[in-house]
Amino acid sequence: MASRLAGTLPERTFQYQNSLPPLPVPTLDGSLSKYLDAVHPFASEGEFKATVEIVRKFREGVGKELHQKLLQRAQERRNWLEEWWLDTAYLEVRIPSQLNVNFGGPGPYLEHFWPPAEGSSLQRTSIITWHTLQYWDLLRTERLAPQKAGKTPLDMDQFRMLYCTCKVPGVKKDTIHNYFKTVSEGPCPSHLVVMCRGRIFTFDALFDGQILSPPELLRQLIFVKERCEGEPEGDGVSALTSDERTRWAKAREHLISIDPHNKTILETIQSSLFVISLDESKPYSSPENYTNLTAAGLTGNPTIRWGDKSYNSIAFADGTFGSTCDHAPYDAMVLVSMCWYLDQQIRATEGQWKGSDKVRQIPLPEELLFTLDEKAHSDIRHAKQQYLESTQDLQLVCYAFTAFGKSAIKQKKLHPDTFIQLAMQLAYYRLHKKPGSCYETATTRKFYHARTETMRPCTREAVSWCKAMMDPACDANGRRSAMLSAFNKHNKLMSEAQDGNGFDRHLLGLYLIAKEEGRPTPELFSDPLYSRSGGGGNFVLSSSLVGYTTIMGAVAPMVHHGYGFFYRIRDDRIVISITAWKSCRETDAASLFNVFSSCMHEMLHLATTAQL
Repeated sequence: MASRLAGTLPERTFQYQNSLPPLPVPTLDGSLSKYLDAVHPFASEGEFKATVEIVRKFREGVGKELHQKLLQRAQERRNWLEEWWLDTAYLEVRIPSQLNVNFGGPGPYLEHFWPPAEGSSLQRTSIITWHTLQYWDLLRTERLAPQKAGKTPLDMDQFRMLYCTCKVPGVKKDTIHNYFKTVSEGPCPSHLVVMCRGRIFTFDALFDGQILSPPELLRQLIFVKERCEGEPEGDGVSALTSDERTRWAKAREHLISIDPHNKTILETIQSSLFVISLDESKPYSSPENYTNLTAAGLTGNPTIRWGDKSYNSIAFADGTFGSTCDHAPYDAMVLVSMCWYLDQQIRATEGQWKGSDKVRQIPLPEELLFTLDEKAHSDIRHAKQQYLESTQDLQLVCYAFTAFGKSAIKQKKLHPDTFIQLAMQLAYYRLHKKPGSCYETATTRKFYHARTETMRPCTREAVSWCKAMMDPACDANGRRSAMLSAFNKHNKLMSEAQDGNGFDRHLLGLYLIAKEEGRPTPELFSDPLYSRSGGGGNFVLSSSLVGYTTIMGAVAPMVHHGYGFFYRIRDDRIVISITAWKSCRETDAASLFNVFSSCMHEMLHLATTAQL
């Protein structure tokens, strides 16, 4: 009877959290042999021999001890990595987050009912805000269906971090403040923050316990916009969030020391549902060329976004939208899920509000005014200046490759994600005449509180195939069989990584145990081949599949001579965003896109089904 009943009850968002398996620790031998395999393409024979010897010593000596301690840690925690990962990948990092760590992206609504249009911005913002609040309500009441891989439930904990969450800078290490609660857990903050022309306003998104309707939200937004239009720009305090972390932490401490009310304002922003940024720019974009909108999301005006907030919804003056999000509390798939929901809702309602136009007697937005002194003003000037310099150095292109998409690739019985990854490998090889160390995100969400593992696509098989493609003496059959073995290797590594059987996070764990115990850094991590192959965050290609939806994003490159390479896959097209640093003479994002496009054509041609 119970099982029949269970079938009729909808699943609750967080119902599987307690039954998810703990994050496993791979075997030491397995991880070390995968590591050797991964570094091989970047080594001469002599270098490789030396690394084999370093790994052997590690396996038989200190590595063995560290691995035992890691197993011990895994006995005591459901996720041995969680806290370490947050600290190492995010909270202890000192470089400015807003450009280097945050991810940004364009709203896809211009592809259907909301093309760029003068005078439409506030109306559309009120509608999209209403849908965003509905999604918050779904999470609050746990009516959002838990995500699954096939029948396996995936960890949903990161969804708690989408609303009412903010990173707070610390002198040595930041912290994440999360104020979200489900209805069963208790009250949750319900106010929004709106930023416009360097000024900050807040209002409650609920009135009498009900979410404000689009006409009511519109009235609040018009009030803010009109208040800002006739007056000089505000102080732009939010620019401080774009500075180097320790500087921002000290500037924040200084703000609080000027006036205790400043701390109250900071807490209002931190606990708010999310930030609405009213941006006066018009980054014209189209379904085939999202470059301007994506760049505006990632590198736009720092005085109207709170870089540490887990979600800034950016409304541009031409009625288009973008976002920038702090990466520390969650991975992009959370935002992708929410924006895909928004896109579907906007399509379903044709971008209109069809409900009542009635506006209740709701309190007007209140301006949040910081008390500043000369030092605070100079901190803001400094932050703006460094942000401007670093964002001007970022080159970004975001184009649709429209010749074919998922359908054509699947028709050849090939995996679309692997197809794109290999095209990217080949494009890099063609452009730079050498293999590029590469990171692809693999999700490990089938485990409790797990986030990601590194999958390294630059395999020996991929490099052999690249060489075959460049070798005029190699015929189509030779190239085809090299390509298929590269596909098989990639698919195998990806599924191992998703099963918690990658090696990068395991090696990180061993490194951190040595560090925590004050031991000298094991030689494995100081071996030049470790960083040359991408270890320690040195990947030249930082890539991720954003998904099979309309939602797109972009990130800055991991290293100065590297690229950020994000893509989304649709039936008839692939949309790609590529970033590079202009100050690096060797890299060029537009060239990589062009070469990538021709590699895609070559691969499809090579994959003629008859021979497969």
